[in-house]
Amino acid sequence: MPIPYPLKTLLAAGALALLSTGHAVAEAPVAGPELRGTGDLGVIIERATGSVALVDTTQKTVLSHIEGFGDLSHASVKFTRDARHAFVFGRDGGLTRLDLLTGEIDGRIIQGGNSIGGAISQDGRFVAVGNYEPGGVKVFASDTMELVIDVPATYEKPDGTTDQAKVVGVVDVPGNIFVFSLFEAGEIWTLDMSTDEPELTKYRDVGSMPYDALITANGRYYIAGLFGEDGMALLDLWHPENGVQRILPDYGRGEERLPVYKMPHLEGWAMAGDQAFFPAVGRNEVLVADARDWSLTKRIEVHGQPIFVMSRPDERQVWVTFAHPLNDRVQVIDTQTHEVIKTLEPGESILHKEFTPRGEHIWISARDSNQVVVYDTRTFEVLATLPAESPSGIFFTNRAHRIGL
Repeated sequence: MPIPYPLKTLLAAGALALLSTGHAVAEAPVAGPELRGTGDLGVIIERATGSVALVDTTQKTVLSHIEGFGDLSHASVKFTRDARHAFVFGRDGGLTRLDLLTGEIDGRIIQGGNSIGGAISQDGRFVAVGNYEPGGVKVFASDTMELVIDVPATYEKPDGTTDQAKVVGVVDVPGNIFVFSLFEAGEIWTLDMSTDEPELTKYRDVGSMPYDALITANGRYYIAGLFGEDGMALLDLWHPENGVQRILPDYGRGEERLPVYKMPHLEGWAMAGDQAFFPAVGRNEVLVADARDWSLTKRIEVHGQPIFVMSRPDERQVWVTFAHPLNDRVQVIDTQTHEVIKTLEPGESILHKEFTPRGEHIWISARDSNQVVVYDTRTFEVLATLPAESPSGIFFTNRAHRIGL
């Protein structure tokens, strides 16, 4: 095949260069910043030092420890739409934005007295913060961190006076809507940010002391756990006109609860087909409900009082961590047989864990052992042990593209 003219010219020029020097000289690479995607990054809260560890989940390494986040004794993290930034919600009311590529804080404000979580809107424009003190939700622009709206959680008490409630269970749902619960008020509110004038809707008398909440992966069902009574409160966001429905109201009736040392967390709950797995409050049980009608179908006895009940992404396993004083174990439940198939001991004071996006690995914080242990979820082999200062919450960037996380 004849060589095209432009290629002949290029080859000839290369040959002349070799003849003139006698050898080929490799061109030195231009120095510059390391290129990196954010898809395999994550952060680990280091509560004792007010810092976070920036980690690479593919290489299973700690890239850096970043300080300056304030009180992280009960912190959570949300990622921006492009997974470039992480918003860290601190117990001191701090809202801190971390640039995951530079490893530096590029914004921090003290927006309240005590915040424990928040959410980012579907379009990524807004970040909402739920506050214990003074009570309420504040919404900020995610790019400038400027306040957009302040929604006090004011409610009427039985004696006719008003007060501010602690806000818990803030999640995002499709349509640029935030949903949250008011602990003392026993109410669920929605805040629609899709129009120029945000619209607030209140659902009252949902149950006693909603302590945390979750949203199903499709954004349809918002479910608040109730601390003051057995059962949960469910709001169907496809049919909000139906109001709040009570589910699982009788599962513990007539039984005495154990002392509750730590409230269970519902975020990161477990779904497996039509089954939903929940932590039972004040009992050493994981509850299984039929998600088609939300009826209780099974009570699985476990090592202690469950705190986090999380499903592996393929929904074949549920991993459970426990409250003090039995918080030195992790148990794995087979979602088909409902049997505990493995008990692991990653260290002391185990609470938080996070699956890699496709679930082949799980990272587990051992707070009092100052380490994070990475397991293979199929073989249960330890793949890595990483140093961290009193690690707690673990958050990977794939959360940026999941409703409610």
